Amino acid sequence: MGMDSDLFCEGLVRRFGSNAAVDHVSLDVPAGTFFSILGPSGCGKTTLLRLLAGFDKPDQGDIHIRGQRMNDVPPNRRPVNMVFQHLALFPTMTVGDNIAYGLKRRKMPLAERRKRIARVLEQVGLPDLEHRNPQELSGGQRQRVALARCLVLEPTLLLLDEPLGALDLKLREQMKVELKHLQKQFGTTFVYITHDQSEAMVMSDQVAVMREGRFDQVAPPEELYREPATPFVAGFVGDNNRLSGELVSVRDNLAELRLDDGVLVQGRVASDNLQAGHRAELYIRPESLVLSGDALSSGFSSMQAKVRTTLFDGANSRVEAETCGQPVYARLPQDGSAPRLSVDSSIRLAWNPSLARVFGAESL
Repeated sequence: MGMDSDLFCEGLVRRFGSNAAVDHVSLDVPAGTFFSILGPSGCGKTTLLRLLAGFDKPDQGDIHIRGQRMNDVPPNRRPVNMVFQHLALFPTMTVGDNIAYGLKRRKMPLAERRKRIARVLEQVGLPDLEHRNPQELSGGQRQRVALARCLVLEPTLLLLDEPLGALDLKLREQMKVELKHLQKQFGTTFVYITHDQSEAMVMSDQVAVMREGRFDQVAPPEELYREPATPFVAGFVGDNNRLSGELVSVRDNLAELRLDDGVLVQGRVASDNLQAGHRAELYIRPESLVLSGDALSSGFSSMQAKVRTTLFDGANSRVEAETCGQPVYARLPQDGSAPRLSVDSSIRLAWNPSLARVFGAESL
């Protein structure tokens, strides 16, 4: 267990019937970090959060918060607060009374309560709003009041269950950045669950990618993106092209694949179960594909593809092409240097093999 661990769990298991919703999960969250659990719905992340909060008990394994074992501690006695998707502010109470709610239950004297409320409203950027009614606030302001109501209690851990899920896109984008700032400002450890990878990537210090009750990989966002440990992570985090073929050889950490149309391509070895003659998958990101003429940089891999359409999205514009019956996306250069791409024309897509990752197909 790390010395400065706020949350340390070992071998957590939670079964429902014969299904393990949480299947031997261990995690170590250092104090003051923003830790996200990212995964598709049904992967077990909400069950895991309920175990941490104490709403549910593990069948096996231990939960420690700041070194104290929590398995038998009821939810209201854990140094933990939870923010749900539906913010559930009390509509008949002012902002100040909403924030004071937990402090009152702790029997904190009025003068001290007032000081705390003023301070926390200042910290979340809503000074002087304590006499307002939640109904008069914008969605983003209500979000901040809900956070203030938890943070004023100074929990060791703040658990957040998809709290931005109900907001519209533009407000979500804003709140992502705000949450990250608030977490750093308060220094409270956040454990955040989401199925939205851009939320996890933008805000977190560490992300655990969860699938079928287990963690596939726990790493900082950039590492998940550049060095995915499993085909699932490669496909789930960020956009990725997947090309299948047969493994021809492995040399110096580079794997050579024969795609289904016979073309030979290369990528870095990413799993240890690669066997010549077996199926393998090569993952390459759209921004790593170059629309090349015939002159290839030495050592680059390339393939022919047929243009299907271009997708304009500002700095993120892409061309959708097809090779071996599979769609392939390539980022279009920003400087307008992209060739005219007409539908059904043929283009050559090239990449530096060190930017591609090759996994054995049977590890899927």
